[in-house]
Amino acid sequence: MPNRISADHHLSLSVSIIDEQRRSLLEWYARAGRDLPWRRSREPYSIWVSEIMLQQTQVKTVIPYYHRWMEQFPTLEHLASAELQEVLKAWEGLGYYSRARNLHACAKVIMQCHGGVFPQELSQVLALSGIGKTTAGGILSAAFNQPVAILDGNVKRVIARLVALSIPPAKATQQLWKLSEALLDHQHPRDFNQALMDLGATICTRKTPNCPDCPWKSYCQAYNHGIQSEIPMREPSSPLPTKNIGVAVIWNDQGQILIDRRPAKGLLGGLWEFPGGKIELGETVPECIKREIQEELGIEIEVGEHLITINHAYSHFRVVLSVHHCRHLSGVPQPIECDEIRWVTLDEVDQFPFPKANTQIIAALRSQEGRNYEV
Repeated sequence: MPNRISADHHLSLSVSIIDEQRRSLLEWYARAGRDLPWRRSREPYSIWVSEIMLQQTQVKTVIPYYHRWMEQFPTLEHLASAELQEVLKAWEGLGYYSRARNLHACAKVIMQCHGGVFPQELSQVLALSGIGKTTAGGILSAAFNQPVAILDGNVKRVIARLVALSIPPAKATQQLWKLSEALLDHQHPRDFNQALMDLGATICTRKTPNCPDCPWKSYCQAYNHGIQSEIPMREPSSPLPTKNIGVAVIWNDQGQILIDRRPAKGLLGGLWEFPGGKIELGETVPECIKREIQEELGIEIEVGEHLITINHAYSHFRVVLSVHHCRHLSGVPQPIECDEIRWVTLDEVDQFPFPKANTQIIAALRSQEGRNYEV
């Protein structure tokens, strides 16, 4: 196919207009690009932190977390020397906690293996936990102006519309990477990648794209065929499965509550929680709580009044937490299925990182503070 860069026989870009596309995008970015705090720095550590926080999380949510993080861990050395619990507490509420664990672990690796200096080789960056091709491209282009392409959700949507992709992007990942690499401006990779992300975030949005203000509208096949609202195509999704969980707020005679720390790996790894577990078929909530506490902690409890029911959605499933006040009757709590257990007062709870759903339990407890509950 003459004068075209082809990702496959359906998807291609015209070589003759790619320079025009790059120029028009950079001109638009100079006028309309977002002023984001991590863009005011060329320091790879701060850019790395922002890229990890922005994985599957909106900019408006990330900004306050980013500011607090940089105040608490201003350098890579500060992060590497921090305790994991301190790191998880700083991340509390941002979700996808493996990101925080990876940041902490990678900071230690960089200190030990790279002399405390963030690596500039793509292969070395990709070897760090939690960093894939897009994140690596974002860091290397923003921090070092290296010509490394990106393909986050915003960029996929922009390119899918640009070439009128007729299948869901998940089925054309390799082709979309080739197109992103072909579009990349090797003279201005930092600004180009940032511009491409901004175009997807502010103009070429998922719903009701603002096509009249788009610098690429004349090149966009979806727009010129009037099908921009139909692209990118989405695969039909199944309803999220629901897990019903019984949760215990266990009190002792000193007015303390029992909390436990989850194993460091897996979903919510390293976070603290109120103990409990899955409600089995034919089991009542109190029966579940009593059984789970015996299995997980090796103690006997009395299950009392209902505190709160919480519905919470994760990326691949939902949970319904049925929370009850409970009283410790006998036995010494053992960390049978967790890494650590503590008796704490309600005032001390804020020292520990909890999953978002558990913070609602804490709020419910505080709303009842001073009241007597029945067991």
